[in-house]
Amino acid sequence: MKKQWSLVLLSLVSFSLPAHHSQAANASGSNRTYAEVQAFLANLAKKSPSAAQVVNVGMNDTGQMIQALKTGNGPVANIVVATHHGNEYGSTEVALALAESLATSPITGQTVYVIPVLNVSGYNQKQRQELGQDPNRNYPGPCGTGGPFTLKSTKALADFIAQKNIVASATLHTHSPAVVYPWGFSTHDLETRYNGLYIDLAKAATVESGYDVGNSRDLLYAADGCYEDYAMVEHGIWSLLFELGTSHSPTASAVEHMKQVNVPGIRRFLTQAPTKRAEHHAFEGKCDTTRDGQRRRED
Repeated sequence: MKKQWSLVLLSLVSFSLPAHHSQAANASGSNRTYAEVQAFLANLAKKSPSAAQVVNVGMNDTGQMIQALKTGNGPVANIVVATHHGNEYGSTEVALALAESLATSPITGQTVYVIPVLNVSGYNQKQRQELGQDPNRNYPGPCGTGGPFTLKSTKALADFIAQKNIVASATLHTHSPAVVYPWGFSTHDLETRYNGLYIDLAKAATVESGYDVGNSRDLLYAADGCYEDYAMVEHGIWSLLFELGTSHSPTASAVEHMKQVNVPGIRRFLTQAPTKRAEHHAFEGKCDTTRDGQRRRED
């Protein structure tokens, strides 16, 4: 009899472990599917119909609709885009928390679009690339690109920001705690005409997080064909990139911390960003695609 009870208890313990791990994974977002992301957005819109609405951005190459939550109805249109890289689910979770914050309390005078997942197929598989390509190297760039626009997702986003007359943009990634600004491609001429303003905006965005602030190439690395540089050079969109947390595989507690310290900062950036696009946004420097041109300046 004792042996039978031992087997029953062992069986119960073994059976409960996957559920426990599944709950932890769901809390971190590592097991969330894109269908669940869409359901989350739909629920926000249902709860706050006067402040939030689900809108379509465009179809990707596998026939899935990229969706955004539109919040507010002000004359200034801004955007937040997460999950260019499908394995960076921490950025998805911060975007969803931001969407909930904006649906509950829209920013006065603004319409803000939140795209939690741009790379849908990569996200469902928790893989960085989309159909073997890096979406955040797929935009036209002054010094090179991995594209341009060989993915329907990136072309859909490019068309969307043009059609909606987006003024300011935040893109969310993981995992090198920093908030960075243009230029970030292969050049030694890293400063836009608005370097001082960009520094102020990045500092405002990191009050709670304490993340490093700087030029994209200085803090990270040179990368050609990125959305952030494209948005600025093509349209004069005030563009910050948020590198969130310290891992591509954050725990539930790490994700919760990322939300707490970044949602207020993203809101502050959107609030303090200029209400008109930058007038002087062309790249005026010289490209250097040699290894030297792709190093951080301190190297």
